[in-house]
Amino acid sequence: MGLPDASGDLSSEMEVDAFRRLFPLRYFERHLSESIRPDARPLGRARDTTLALGAVASAHGSALAKIGSTTMLAAIKMEVMTPSTESPDEGSIAIDFHMPPICSPIVRPGRPAEAAPVISKQLSDTISSSGMINLKELSLVSGKAAWMAYLDIYCLDADGALFDAALLSAVAAFSHLQIPIVSLNDDGKIELISEEDDGAKLEVEPVNKEKRKLTLSSIPFSLTCILHKNYILADPTAEEESIMETAVTVVLDSSSRLVSFYKPGGPVLAHTSAVQDCVALTRQRVKELQNILDETLSGMEID
Repeated sequence: MGLPDASGDLSSEMEVDAFRRLFPLRYFERHLSESIRPDARPLGRARDTTLALGAVASAHGSALAKIGSTTMLAAIKMEVMTPSTESPDEGSIAIDFHMPPICSPIVRPGRPAEAAPVISKQLSDTISSSGMINLKELSLVSGKAAWMAYLDIYCLDADGALFDAALLSAVAAFSHLQIPIVSLNDDGKIELISEEDDGAKLEVEPVNKEKRKLTLSSIPFSLTCILHKNYILADPTAEEESIMETAVTVVLDSSSRLVSFYKPGGPVLAHTSAVQDCVALTRQRVKELQNILDETLSGMEID
């Protein structure tokens, strides 16, 4: 007697799946009318988020961030450079965002993803304008040597809200970063001290005597929302982004100060009330992300 029921359930599932593929917007709107999404999340709730530090052993700082299925791997490599004449007491940060073909079916081999340079620019602007990093901390010898931090972020799975996950991985990687020990040689040049030399007695006095961390302040976190009719969907999946095309991204720092507001077009106007609702959702999300980062950092200290 169980066989017909199983067959009926299978038939029903196939009909739902066919309806979802043929009429995706209508399928989603049926769920929205009941204030729920197909993945059972309430409209304003973000997906489960996890962080792991030290994911790349060869990097000076690294992190793996997951928001739902969206996965980002961030790694920082430090190199000594000559500072600019305009900022002789400051180092620099270079950010690159990569979307290899493995991250999404829409990214084709041999063709750079259109979103990659846009997200790279967004990340650079956000980290710079937030004041999270004091570039003077990257100075070694005024006018002669400073650190260049190369941050590379690789998207391993692009299932929506890419900027949010990329920013989270970047913040976590900088939180994990340990600046290497360097010394000044007889020619006045900066030399990196290797791990083997770290414990040995050095003939040359190190410029910085031990590995150190950056002092991060006003850490930025973001939340992307989809605007559709009168609905606001927090942390959209790739499917939701493709169906409902109006997205806004709010960036707040850990003190709830607005860092940036980004809306790349779309048919829905961002009215004042909608913007205020997005900011309110972002405030809640910032607290969640700050707690996740703090717990991950404290867990690493215990280990």
